[in-house]
Formats: sequence, C-alpha cells, structure tokens
Amino acid sequence: GEEGRSRHGISHPASQGEDDNVSAGSGMEMDDRLSHLEQRVQLQEDEIQLLKAALADALRRLGCCEEITQASSKKGGPTKGQCFIMALCSCSFVLFFDVFLSWPLHCASLILLHLMLLSLCVRKSMSTERLSTLKKEMADSRSRTTSSSSSTYDGYVRMFLRGRPITMHIPDQLRESYSLDHKVALPERKLKLQWVYGYRGRDCRSNLYLLPTGEIVYFNASVVVLYNVEEQQQRHYLGHNDDVKCLAIHPDMVTIATGQVAGTSKDGKALQPHVRVWDSVSLNTLHVIGAGVFDRAVTCVAFSKSNGGAHLCAVDDANDHILSVWDWQKEKQLAEVKCSNDSVLGAVFHPMEANLIVTCGKSHINFWTMEGSTLTKRQGLFEKHEKPKYVLCIAFAGNGDAITGDSSGNIYIWAKGGNRISQVVSGAHEGGIFSLCVLKDGTLVSGGGKDRRVLLWDHDYRKKSEIEVPEAFGPVRTLAEGKQDELFVGTTRNAVLRGSFSGSLTPIVQGHTDELWGLDVHPSTEQFVTCGQDKQVYLWDTSSHLPLWSKAIEDPGRSVGFHPSGTVLAVGTMTGRWLVLDTDTRDLVSMHTDGNEIISAVKYSPDGAYLAVASHDNFVYIYSVTENGRKYSRVGKCTGHSSFVTHLDWSTDSQFIVTNSGDYEILFSQMSCINGCADAVRNLEWATSTCVLGFNVFGIWPEGADGTDINALCRSHDNNLLASADDFGKVHLFSNPCSQPRAPSHINGGHSSHVTNVAFLHDDSHLISTGGKDTSILQWVIG
Repeated sequence: GEEGRSRHGISHPASQGEDDNVSAGSGMEMDDRLSHLEQRVQLQEDEIQLLKAALADALRRLGCCEEITQASSKKGGPTKGQCFIMALCSCSFVLFFDVFLSWPLHCASLILLHLMLLSLCVRKSMSTERLSTLKKEMADSRSRTTSSSSSTYDGYVRMFLRGRPITMHIPDQLRESYSLDHKVALPERKLKLQWVYGYRGRDCRSNLYLLPTGEIVYFNASVVVLYNVEEQQQRHYLGHNDDVKCLAIHPDMVTIATGQVAGTSKDGKALQPHVRVWDSVSLNTLHVIGAGVFDRAVTCVAFSKSNGGAHLCAVDDANDHILSVWDWQKEKQLAEVKCSNDSVLGAVFHPMEANLIVTCGKSHINFWTMEGSTLTKRQGLFEKHEKPKYVLCIAFAGNGDAITGDSSGNIYIWAKGGNRISQVVSGAHEGGIFSLCVLKDGTLVSGGGKDRRVLLWDHDYRKKSEIEVPEAFGPVRTLAEGKQDELFVGTTRNAVLRGSFSGSLTPIVQGHTDELWGLDVHPSTEQFVTCGQDKQVYLWDTSSHLPLWSKAIEDPGRSVGFHPSGTVLAVGTMTGRWLVLDTDTRDLVSMHTDGNEIISAVKYSPDGAYLAVASHDNFVYIYSVTENGRKYSRVGKCTGHSSFVTHLDWSTDSQFIVTNSGDYEILFSQMSCINGCADAVRNLEWATSTCVLGFNVFGIWPEGADGTDINALCRSHDNNLLASADDFGKVHLFSNPCSQPRAPSHINGGHSSHVTNVAFLHDDSHLISTGGKDTSILQWVIG
C-alpha cells in the first residue's frame, strides 16, 4: 500500500464539446472569485499609474541632468540618457542589458523601475484575461443545464466544488446507458427517530421533570425527549430547529414550554430564537412565542402557578438579559424589563402570587412585581450574610418562602413577601449547589456540584439523608421527584440517574460531553462504538440504549473502526496517536503514533489483513494485521494528497483504497504498489461507501455546495440506500446509486449543529448519526 495510486477527478462532457454538464459550484463562491479578481485588477492598475508617475519624474530629472552636462556639446552620438530613453521605447532587453553595466547607479535604478512597470503590465494583462475568462465561465455556469450525454465519449462526469473540477469515471457497464437527465427516485424507505442518547446537562439547568404519564421529559440537541423508563420507550417533540436551552411544565402537567437559541438555516438565513408551547400528549405545537423579539437565545422560561398558568415569563440571553412576561395563549407580550447586566440563571413565578417573579444569577437575586405593563424590582438583601458570587437555583417551600442555593454551598431561606434572609444553612455543600427540589411531603433535596452529593433536608432544614453521584457521571445539574421515594438526577456529564435515599443511583441515560466524530457499527451484532473529544470511547447496545462499557483514553478521540471479526476496534485521536482495544474487555491491545495531526479515519480491509490510518498530515499509513487483530506492522505509506485526508474506503478484494481530501481530490492506491489508471479503478467494487466524492454518490451534493457542506456518507449493506450527514443539522436518505446531479432525499432533523457521522447497523434495521457540538447520538429506525 505504498505510493501506487491513480489520481482522478470525474466528468461527463457533452457530445457537442468541452462544456461541463454538472456544476455543483456555488454561485456565491463564483461571485466572490469574480469580485476578488476585479479588485486585483484595479489595484494593479493603481500600481501601474504610480510607477508610471515615478518613472516619468525620474526621466524628467535625468533629462535635466543631461541638458546641463551636455549643454556645450552640439555634436556627437546620443547621450547615455538618450540611449536609456531609446531602450525604454524599444523595450529591447538585449540593448538594455548591454548598456546596463556601464551606466551610473541612477540609470540602473531607472531600469529596475521600468522592469517593475513591465512586470506589472504583464500581471495586469494576465489578471484581465483571467477576469474575462472567469466572467465567461460564470455566465456559462449559470446558463448551464443538466443535459443528456452519450456514454461513448470519454466516460466521465465532472462536477464543481468551489470552482474546482472533480472528475469521476463511469463504470464500463454503465457507459452506454448513463444519462445525466435520468431522474433518481426518492427511496421508498424512510427514517423515523427512535432514540436519543444523552441529555443536555453540561450547560443547562432545571430541565428534567416527571410527567403524569410516567415519562421523564428533558432535551438534547433540538429534540425534546419524553422517556418512559419502565417501558423503555421514547417519544420526541421535533418542533425546534436549533438547540433547546430551557424547559417549563404548566400547572396542568400536560402543556410544556421550551425555548431555543438563534440559529442559521441551510441557505444562510437567521433562525429566530423563540419559545414553543406544545401538548405533551399529542406533541402538537400550540403557540410560538417571541419570534422576532428575542435576541440570542431563550435561557429561562416558566409558567405562572397561582392564576392557572395564564402567564409565561422568559429571559433572553442578550446583553441586558431582558425579562419578559407573556399571555402565552394570545401570544401577546404583557411586560418587559432589563433584568441584569450579568448572567441570569433562573427565573420562576412565585407559587402563591401571580404577579411576583424571582430571578437569580451572578451576584444577585431579584424580586419583580408586575403591575400592568411595568415590572418593579426589589433586590434581595444579603446584609450580614456572605454575598455569593452566584445564586444558582431557586425553589419554594410550602409556606411560600423562597429557597436559594449558591456557589458558596449555602442555602438561604427568604421569608414570603420579603427580600431579606430569614434562615441560613451554611456550608450545606462543598462547592456550589446546582439544584433544589421541594418534594410533595414538603422536605427539600439539594444537589451539589463539587461534592456530587444529593442531600435530604427535613422541614426545619436539618439533614436527614444523603447519597453520592458516582464520579464518572459528574456533578449534579438538576433534580426531579419520581414516584414514591424515587428521585431522578441529571448531571453535568450529560447523564440521567435514577435512585432513592434508601438505595443507590444508577444511570438510565448517558452521553458524550464534547464534540463527537468517531462512529462505527459492529460487523455482526446490534452494537456500535463512538469516540469524542471528551476522551471517552463507548460501546453501545442498541436494545438497552446504554453503553456496554466506556473507556477513558489519553487523547481526544476522532475516528474509530471495528476489525471484521468484531473482536477488536481501532481508535484514532486528535494527536496522531491511535490505539486498539479489545471489544469484550476494553483492554488496550496495541498503541501507535503516525505523525502528530488528526487521525481522520481508521479502517480495516474486508479480509482483516490490513489497517489504513488516514491522517491530516496528507498521508495514509498502511499496517499489516495478524493474530486476529492483535499484532500490527507498518508496511507502507500512501502519498499524493496535497491536503488532509478526510474519507477512506477499501475495495471488496482488499487490494485498493480510495481516499478523499480537504481540497476535493479523489485518489486510488493499490496494495501491490503498481500505479493504477482510470481503466483499472473505474470498475472496482467497494466494500463500503464513506467517501463523499465519487461517481456513485455525487448526486448527494446540493446546488451551491461549498465542499464542506457534507461531513459523512454511508451506504446500506443491501446497497439500496445512502445516508449523508450535513453541516446544517440534517440527516439525508438517498437511493443508491446516486449518480445524477442534485438527487432528491428524505431530510430528517434532530441534531442542532453539524452532523458528523452516519452508519447503518449490520442488518440495515437502523441508522446511527452523531452530532458535533451538540454531542448527541440519534438512532433512526428504517421503515
């Protein structure tokens, strides 16, 4: 697997001539190039004018000198200055050079000045020519349509990404029948979201509740999850188009409000932050609140309690952190006020007073009274008590007292109707108190950050009991009362645990906590593996939806791949290191380093005899694999890419690999190190299809794509479907092959940032997708 390779781009010329029939180049990109060239031509014109002025001034001065020194000479040959002018006029570089060495320094300087002028003129001429060509190309591109073309010509199809041509060779068996005009049908099968792995606890709060249906409700990415733990069933509210950041339950325990961030649509348009009010039984959206009013994100939302839940308050994460109150059924704003210059972490209605709202955050707790359309603030007074850096959470006792937990580990009780502290529990936790929950019997539960403890307090705020969250799951983020003595705990490491003070806490939801790219499916069971920048590797079971094991590694993970036997798996990291783990025991089998850059793909050959390690250093390292995946020896390095390697596939005979790179190259490498050619590779069968550039898949690229719009691709094992992961939070399902431009697809939302990877389970029953910044894993059933 050394440098034996064949470089191919791919294109199908029209029978009339050289025009390209497929253009996936972005119109915006072409406009940018045109504008850039026009600016360069103008700058060069300005430089030429400046140099001409300098040259004219130098010649004038030289002429004056010559007149003075030669005033008495009436005869003889031309002066050196006249020779110089003649040389300039004739542009004879031979004459120029002949006289150059004998002339004074000022003459030589003038020659160099003239050379600069000539160089600029040439450059301007070239730029002007390029500009003219680009304008013509742009016009041709915009007027170009997809037309049928004969496969008896050169046998390739060409597409454009960011103005770069990519040539893709047509297999011999299709050359006679292939036509760009052929329409690809939508696949008969569709995706339905079945399971969301993980929970957003790392940076959100008060986002876990138990509903009367027995479901717990929380969110991850742009999905609100309703999870029945006993029945192991999830339902999903999919009304949001970007990250959900807050959640509130109406007093009727059926209606739910969720707030989201501002986002960007696929065509670059702004997605407005807003609150959606919806029915948790039917999952129907009832009202959309605040679109066009909120600025960056809605980070707090709450229903009023004492007036039947007629009002809703929300806090916008703008500079002034605007607090607004709404008649949500009429979608009408009743009042708004600048809440705080500092961060606001909580906002809740008082349970007994309809017009009283309490907010808390950095160095403050404020009590707001609404009269008409006016909100009047009373600051909470700490007086002799320690003023915390953050007031982190608020709850209410049965008698109407407000209870706060802060970053110093103190619990403060604020008497009903006042803004002063009436009781203190000092040092209730070591470090911050992230959540407070008043149980139905009136007792209080508090959850700690640094100490990871969950404490139970009696009616007089005396500690009764405690349990501790295991270190692997991180600090407490939020608490929710379950049935009987049951308790649910959301953590900052994106897990949800269930337990009681008479027992222990066990995880029911787990997920990654940092950007997630690595994904592969087990070759023969309903398992898959993921790795992320949180330095965690998880082996997941698709039935229990929990990890069979997790493994902490030294470096952030980026790629992962199973050996065909399923007994071991390779993990590529962000640092150039890659390691092999035993699938059953998670023990470290082997560790290697190739370069010091991101390992973007690790993939075993179908026969298990080789491992290809693709790096951002532009190389693919080839290892021979023996002892059923337990011994590795480097046998070669594939070179040729001029940018980082992004995707890699093996041929079914384990003799070739095809790779894509960051500059949209398609390269083929042969294990026998014999240089390939188009005829050798155009008819190859590929064991997988993860490369995003190639004849069988180029139809996945949308109009105007810039080359980074699609992050990953996967082909089903029955060869009927293609799934792609795009940069806009969407998973697409295409028919395979996808060899016509801009093929139609089923589009599925749920992720809130770029989708980084997709993979079909071994039996094609499900598709797994991973999110980048949203750190989520989604499991889709295919039906």
